Amino acid sequence: MSSEKSNLHPRNLHRNPYDFDSLISCVPELKHYVFNNSYGNFTINFSIPKAVKLLNKALLQHFYDIKNWDIPDGNLCPPIPGRADYVHYIGDLLAENYHEIPKGSAVKGLDIGTGANLVYPLIANKSYGWKMVGTDINKDSFQNAQQILNQNPDLSGAIDLRFQENSNHIFKNILDPKDKFVFSMCNPPFYDSEKSVLKGNLRKTKNLNKSKIKNPNLNFSGQQSELWCEGGEIAFVSKMIEESVEFSSQILWFTCLISKKENLFKLNSFLNKLKAVEIKTIEMSQGQKVSRILAWTFISKNERINWLK
Repeated sequence: MSSEKSNLHPRNLHRNPYDFDSLISCVPELKHYVFNNSYGNFTINFSIPKAVKLLNKALLQHFYDIKNWDIPDGNLCPPIPGRADYVHYIGDLLAENYHEIPKGSAVKGLDIGTGANLVYPLIANKSYGWKMVGTDINKDSFQNAQQILNQNPDLSGAIDLRFQENSNHIFKNILDPKDKFVFSMCNPPFYDSEKSVLKGNLRKTKNLNKSKIKNPNLNFSGQQSELWCEGGEIAFVSKMIEESVEFSSQILWFTCLISKKENLFKLNSFLNKLKAVEIKTIEMSQGQKVSRILAWTFISKNERINWLK
């Protein structure tokens, strides 16, 4: 049996090795992809898209009571433990203002680019009872996220979706003047082109299979809006920061995942230029992958305390 995944957040439900008996009882089809590896541990081949999707479906049902979760082939299939980490670190961020993690529907969160998988709102609501709004610019992804909600009527009123019609905007067209969110979150497109995606995907596949694969398979990598945009991560997050000034009184904490550490200096400098009151970098790691959350606010500490009142 493999050891606890101690690099995950202490509240992460996925720190222990996967209990495949329980997971297979939720999604019987998963059993066809589970095998005993050379270390004597049960696992799946994470380079097989179908196996990863079934594992996700089982994890979401077993730990979060999400029924009939599914995504179309070719859409981003996220690692559930890593997604859960982001949610729990946001909980820690909010606890700094309220001495404990605020729970319930009074806490409203905004997920920018929720994708077909809707994973962040699902985990956030099921973990802390937060009311979530997910946005996306891709109609097919948006419709699939809505289908997940339709399959889980208990989430009616707990998670809403808003379609972003203009790909040049992030918060514009989404926020109404009366909207107030305790936080926003985003897993931005990291790459600047499809070519960069393919190179990254080839590296990932080689690492998973420990083999030399000449033709990378993009099936599990995601759609364009999920993975790349002109200018890549730095351009997307800079645009988010620029727009955040306009909505600085409507969102308490803006947060975004940052894949490339070297981008932090430029982004921090931009935030300082725009007079952000506080800027934080929260480090996360899942296995060999290290990422970080960039968080910023334009609200003073005294005002933050009253935000939920």
